[in-house]
Amino acid sequence: MSLKQSLQDHLSEIVRDRDPYIASAGYFYVQQYIQQQLEQWGEVVTHEFQVRGKSHKNLILNLPSINHQAQARPPILIGAHYDAVPGSPAADDNATGVAVLLELAKAFAAQPLKYPVRLVAFDMEEYGLLGSEAYAEELKQQQQPLRLMISLEMLGYCDHTPGSQRYPTGLERFYPDTGNFIALIGNLTTIFDLIKLSRHISKAGTPSQILPVPNKGLMVRATRLSDHSPFWDRGYRAMMITDTAFMRNPHYHKDSDRIETLDLDFLTGICQGLIKGIHSL
Repeated sequence: MSLKQSLQDHLSEIVRDRDPYIASAGYFYVQQYIQQQLEQWGEVVTHEFQVRGKSHKNLILNLPSINHQAQARPPILIGAHYDAVPGSPAADDNATGVAVLLELAKAFAAQPLKYPVRLVAFDMEEYGLLGSEAYAEELKQQQQPLRLMISLEMLGYCDHTPGSQRYPTGLERFYPDTGNFIALIGNLTTIFDLIKLSRHISKAGTPSQILPVPNKGLMVRATRLSDHSPFWDRGYRAMMITDTAFMRNPHYHKDSDRIETLDLDFLTGICQGLIKGIHSL
């Protein structure tokens, strides 16, 4: 089966209303689907946290490095949130990120990296990054180092129309006005990783742009709107990979955020580039 077909198959299962409170049936279905997919490659660990007296969970798969002597190396953590806002099937936000996460698990189980890999499906991102906040805090308290944290946040919307891309004030002078690229946004310590991953994604046929940001992204708040920012706040090297969400996608947080609005070739190129790029780290 081709990578594009595999991504489409994941999307067909994940794209549905799945707010944990208002669309709980879809939410639990997607949660189970992710767990079953990850369990093909190893034991899935549940990280539970409490919100308003209710238990929520991040799903975690740990994959070993290519040689066991390297197991002491800090892992590369790759995450994507699986919850959605009420009233949206959330194809781009963030079924695309989860679909790529599942394909990265498959790829890195078959061909391990120099570093261990930790794949995390985060819960409750739409309620204020609650799943990643709880998990990043736990890692910090336990003094667990990370080689890098990568947040996959909306990867499938592409618009080749000039003027389709918007930016926070000032950035429009430095970046293209056509929304047909993927953005890699990281804190300053990730600069070489940003460059390396961007090159591999571009080689796979998807244009990419990088944005290194100082001071935990506090100067440009839009750079903080995903699960990487709790890791920034705790001093970890972290980046977000994104199609820039509402800066481009008119279906953001709407009922119209559906599979037919996505560009699956764009998404496939990103996934192919990430597989090769993360291997090179």
